[in-house]
Amino acid sequence: MKPTPSLRQLSYLLSLYEHGNFGRAATASFVSQSALSASIAELERVLDVILVDRSKRHVRFTPIGEEIVVRARQMVCAAEDLHLVAQRSHEPLVGSLRLAVIPTIAPFLLSGILSALACDWAQLQLYVREMLTSVACEAMGRGEIDCVLLALPVECGEVESVDIAADRLVLVAAEGHDSFASPACEADDDRLLLLEDGHCLKEHALAACNRTEREAESRLVASTLHTLVELVNAGLGYTLIPQMAIEAGILDGTRVEPRRPQGLEAVRQIALAWRSGHPRTSEFRLLGATIRRAVGRDAPEPD
Repeated sequence: MKPTPSLRQLSYLLSLYEHGNFGRAATASFVSQSALSASIAELERVLDVILVDRSKRHVRFTPIGEEIVVRARQMVCAAEDLHLVAQRSHEPLVGSLRLAVIPTIAPFLLSGILSALACDWAQLQLYVREMLTSVACEAMGRGEIDCVLLALPVECGEVESVDIAADRLVLVAAEGHDSFASPACEADDDRLLLLEDGHCLKEHALAACNRTEREAESRLVASTLHTLVELVNAGLGYTLIPQMAIEAGILDGTRVEPRRPQGLEAVRQIALAWRSGHPRTSEFRLLGATIRRAVGRDAPEPD
């Protein structure tokens, strides 16, 4: 009987593909570099193919290596799912769970959410990472995180979700500036300030103002909401800020003030999303219910 690849070998291969460096991949896998390199060499021997071109200064995967990575990811995810199905038969939300939270939610809700989860699910070992929406969705598709707290609508692949809260987007501008930014940020100008690519709030703001990305090109782009507020405070433009951030005091100490334009009713839906068909779907719904109670905003009950 021919030897077959082990899950450990496949996991090491995926780590090397993700990190692009033997040293970093070994560190992330909690093994020595020589052990990881030897394991991948053994995998190549078992499969009788070259997966990695070691002649370059940087790690380069061969075409067959790229294909094996795709299949290895599927196999590792399937093996993890087997473990989760067995674990779920005992008690829900026990053991580890990897949660991503997007940057336009994390600073304003995360503290209360974590306290509520610790209270309701004391045996849950939660690993939390703040990640851009696009990065989180890609990581979830690869099985690197289990679920993500994000804002809909957004393209995130084949996912299921449970609604957490409705969060209004508020038009803001510096006092005495941008009076034209009312009633519906309709001015044909370049003063609409946005977050950088990867933030779903950028897409939500463009949709609310009925702009295409090309029509809203700006010389000023922020990577965080706090920087965005500072740009507005300097009188450099106007923007849309989530209501939850305003309630958390993000405008305190600034000259930035909310505008209440008629005709602009932009709302994003905070939701907990996970990979469609995930074996922990029932647990994620329980998780979502706890998060919804912690947030304390009106949202539909899950199906």
